[in-house]
Amino acid sequence: MATPASPVVVRVEDKHRYEILVDGVLAGFTEYLDRDEQRVFYHTEIGDDFAGQGLASRLVKEALTDVRAASRRVVPVCPYVAGFLERHDEFADIADPVTPDVRHWLREALR
Repeated sequence: MATPASPVVVRVEDKHRYEILVDGVLAGFTEYLDRDEQRVFYHTEIGDDFAGQGLASRLVKEALTDVRAASRRVVPVCPYVAGFLERHDEFADIADPVTPDVRHWLREALR
């Protein structure tokens, strides 16, 4: 009996995002931009075919673990990442608040 492959999370540097793949198929991603030592997460998306499997949580957890390993800070502009941080105190030490300055910077950077 074949077992389903474990989801794999990879950082795709040139796209400024982390992707989660299931059996080699893109299931979702979380996008970020780097601002000095901060990694500003602004959008997370899981495909409809992969919804309800806990993939967004796994994706964000592995992305934040990577941010910590890189000695960076997290700014959760993305509502999903913000909610994840509220539920997972183990990442509180690397989280920075979303300020008007960060929001302005992000708007300009995404133009």
